[in-house]
Amino acid sequence: MTVPHPYADLLAAIPVARHTRTVLGGQTVYWVYGDADAETTLLVVHGFRGEHHGLEPVIAYLPGLRIISPDLPGFGESPALPGRQHDIATYAAWLAEFSAAVAPGAVVLGHSFGSIVAAAAVADGLPTPRLILVNPIGAPALEGPRGVLTRLAVFYYRAAARLPRRIGDAVLRSRVIVRVMSVSMAKTHDRTLRRFIHDQHDTYFSRFADRDVLLQAFVASVSNDVRASAPRIHVPVLLVAAERDDITPIEAERRLARMFADAELVEIPDVGHLIHYETPRAAADAIRRFLPLSDAGTC
Repeated sequence: MTVPHPYADLLAAIPVARHTRTVLGGQTVYWVYGDADAETTLLVVHGFRGEHHGLEPVIAYLPGLRIISPDLPGFGESPALPGRQHDIATYAAWLAEFSAAVAPGAVVLGHSFGSIVAAAAVADGLPTPRLILVNPIGAPALEGPRGVLTRLAVFYYRAAARLPRRIGDAVLRSRVIVRVMSVSMAKTHDRTLRRFIHDQHDTYFSRFADRDVLLQAFVASVSNDVRASAPRIHVPVLLVAAERDDITPIEAERRLARMFADAELVEIPDVGHLIHYETPRAAADAIRRFLPLSDAGTC
């Protein structure tokens, strides 16, 4: 049964093209949305186990911008980087090289795990006029409201890595596990939207290169957060946070905002860690307000 895509009509009005680029010795696959002559370019970085489709609902509400959306190395259509550990340092170096080659001067946006990567890259010198972090990881995941579940996830990923490869890979791609993750994160009571969210996770959450990359990226995601980078970032920053986020509580996001030299915090009610699926228009509205009015577009 086909699951309705609630943002399909808006996306259909935005031109998109697929491209590839060699970065850090590996092929990065990326998509360019919007017109080449747009005044502002937005470079977006998706979250853990996701890929470029995940941020399309937000992109749907941002006509008038040129948006570049790569699949992180080891996820979606981008293969793993050869001979490298997929940790925050590597992902930050990859983003800096990718940005210099494909989107110099772009505004950088990171969602969830992508917020850690984007913040680290900017703190390390990636030039950008502004930084946007959606559902930023503002505190250690092991200390969040669902710290126990995070510890269970650590056990899950490490145990799967120790199993015979074929069995371990099947465990990591289990639709049952993916559905449990999806159900635990979704907050909306809209049945149609919940079906869409679960279908997105079922379709894209297991498109990782192999279990080694997945484990490396998972360890990176739970061992780091944006706080380490915040004091070294001196461009204006927008934090789009959820009041019901189970990974980073809103109080921690408020503390995180104070760690930047120049930051604005937008809090979205009645949503958790899936702002990009459940409240993409609210996120896009905040992004448009943060960008110059001439670049904001309409929807």
